[in-house]
Amino acid sequence: MSEAATIHLLVAGDPGQLTGGYRYDARIVEGLRALGRIVCVHGLPGRFPLADDTARQSLARTLAGLADDTTVVLDGLAANGLPDVLMQHAGRLRLIGLIHHPLADETGLDTTTRAALLQAESRAIEVLDHVVVTSVFTADRLSALGMGGPERTVIEPGVARPALGERGETDCCQLLCVASITPRKGHDVLIEALAEITDLDWHCRLVGSMTHAADWAVSIERLIADRALESRISLDGALADEALARAYTQADLFVLASHYEGYGMVVTEAIAHGLPVVTTTGGALACTLPDGCGIAVAPGDAPALAGALRRLIASPERLESCAQGARSARANLNHWSDAARDFAAVLERNHRGVFS
Repeated sequence: MSEAATIHLLVAGDPGQLTGGYRYDARIVEGLRALGRIVCVHGLPGRFPLADDTARQSLARTLAGLADDTTVVLDGLAANGLPDVLMQHAGRLRLIGLIHHPLADETGLDTTTRAALLQAESRAIEVLDHVVVTSVFTADRLSALGMGGPERTVIEPGVARPALGERGETDCCQLLCVASITPRKGHDVLIEALAEITDLDWHCRLVGSMTHAADWAVSIERLIADRALESRISLDGALADEALARAYTQADLFVLASHYEGYGMVVTEAIAHGLPVVTTTGGALACTLPDGCGIAVAPGDAPALAGALRRLIASPERLESCAQGARSARANLNHWSDAARDFAAVLERNHRGVFS
């Protein structure tokens, strides 16, 4: 097999990061390898997507070191802020973009930064050979932002469909939130909502990296203390797959207060574990939660989130009804092997003959 037959995936920083986007990438790589593809993953040092010199040099050096006609899958976080580097290799390499959500849609950006990221990503997409997005919402969002470029293929995340066990009977409702502690994930809104329902018996685990936005994580710790919820909310950090699976199994109700998601993988994973869900309608979340599996409220609305949590926690019958809905919906969820096959088909179409 020729050198060009190896698929190269480029991501920002450590490929082993335990966030939704990185876990999506890792699952696709695992699935492609199971299909017999050779995949080399490159973790690029530097700051992304507002690239510093280290990031620019690492992307340029990695692309320059690849043979002509090589297929390169570029996670948007790593490449879409550096269109000038991509332009130097357009045509020589087969550049496939992988976009989880537009860079400019990150919560908390100032107007100047947002405009710069929007312009950079628009230019980057124009030179790609194909774009994979993780939801119909993101495909539509790119168009709404005026981004042209090549054909786009939607490949939604999959699930592993774990076996369902019997959940124990407890007086205390165990809540689980899986999300990196960053402004977009709305932990502050969730804490304010939980502070409104302290008359109910619950405990909430916040699972997710506390290093991506360290100052924000500190502010979340302070908010928990200010609301006197230290004994009822635990900050558990990021968990590896096995420990995360146990966390889902031990939970009674999943909650996600994100302002915006490009898909919302954790909601699908909660459904796969038979969990009822309370979430928001931020971004693709408006379409991610199946009917009958829980309650969705507007993002940023702590009283509405509190009301949704109260309706389920205070009513075991309603909670069980949503859990039954989740158990029924899980049968219709995409499997990771299906997502990998769809991804392999994109690679075949864009570089016919190399993988045969």
